[in-house]
Amino acid sequence: QVQLVESGGGLVQAGDSLTLSCVASGGTFSTYQMGWFRQAPGKARYFVAHISWGGATTYYADSVKGRFTISRDNAKNTLYLQMINLQPEDTAVYYCAAMSGSERVVEPTNYDYWGQGTQVTVSS
Repeated sequence: QVQLVESGGGLVQAGDSLTLSCVASGGTFSTYQMGWFRQAPGKARYFVAHISWGGATTYYADSVKGRFTISRDNAKNTLYLQMINLQPEDTAVYYCAAMSGSERVVEPTNYDYWGQGTQVTVSS
């Protein structure tokens, strides 16, 4: 059983930057593909970014490509999401998730473990 704990969210202004962290425990972090998702009020949970087991492969939603960077440090059991040039439409609860298999990475139902989420609010 893997436990995931996100941190780093907050209230920022448009154009600002934030870096989210997700610390994993209870499992072998390097054996999981990892993803970030976000959910705005009244909306579904959407894919943001994915990173492979060792970090060699990453994939982003079109809406964040060029502004967000996903990375991981397997020695520290930690996943990161660096976000620059944040916009009001980025406002959401951000979740990290772990996938034990090799399923379609954009689909939330393919992930086995989820964190509790961290709120990111971007004011205009």
